[in-house]
Amino acid sequence: MICAGIDAGSRAIKVVLVDGKALRAIGWGVADQGIRQGALARKLLDGVLKKAGVTRRALGRVVATGYGRDALTFADTAITEITCHACGVHHDQPSARTVIDIGGQDSKVLRLEDGGKVRDFVMNDRCAAGTGRFVEVVAARLGMGLGDLDKLGGRAKRPAAISSMCVVFAETEIIGLLACGEEPANIAAGVQASLATRIAAMVGRNVAGPVIFTGGVALLPGMTKALETALGHPVRVARRPQFTGALGAALLAARDADPT
Repeated sequence: MICAGIDAGSRAIKVVLVDGKALRAIGWGVADQGIRQGALARKLLDGVLKKAGVTRRALGRVVATGYGRDALTFADTAITEITCHACGVHHDQPSARTVIDIGGQDSKVLRLEDGGKVRDFVMNDRCAAGTGRFVEVVAARLGMGLGDLDKLGGRAKRPAAISSMCVVFAETEIIGLLACGEEPANIAAGVQASLATRIAAMVGRNVAGPVIFTGGVALLPGMTKALETALGHPVRVARRPQFTGALGAALLAARDADPT
């Protein structure tokens, strides 16, 4: 049986199809989030099914997760992203003990036990300065995309100090740095360091490894390096990090479809 997981995030919708017997991903897709979340998710799911050669009739359970999961009324059930991310990471990295997920509008730190069970977690969904939105704002201010910002940060001589704890004030601070002649590369690196410092504070002093990095921001190599510096600990990027939540949702759908 083929099952699907849909992660309706704040910035993007992700779909993963899983072979319920082999418990392996056979299809995935991503689309920008929008106002009509249910319609966008259904359209994306249909596209992923078509590409994988799976008919709607052959599709079993569908589990929704993420910021907009309750809007996906066609899904069989909804499960929190905490549970889905833990399941997705454990499937690919059974030894994982800490999960760092940085999305568009929130960030999470999960601590896992043996078997992938969540021992506890910390979540930041109140301040954009600790999320991918912070990086987006800075990239827009510098007139470039996220990938270009990441490459620019890699050329920095030294990260600029960005002390503001609010993304609005941080943007004003960055404008001031540019006006004073600060190199854009140093600003880009400073933004990554600032975000990594906020995440490290969520993790705390006792870092349990392996540490797995998930979410759209994990696609930026510079952020992985910044996290390793802030944590003083190696960080692994999950396989297809943007799809970790959707993968976990699909695996949980398969488990519910075949409880044995």
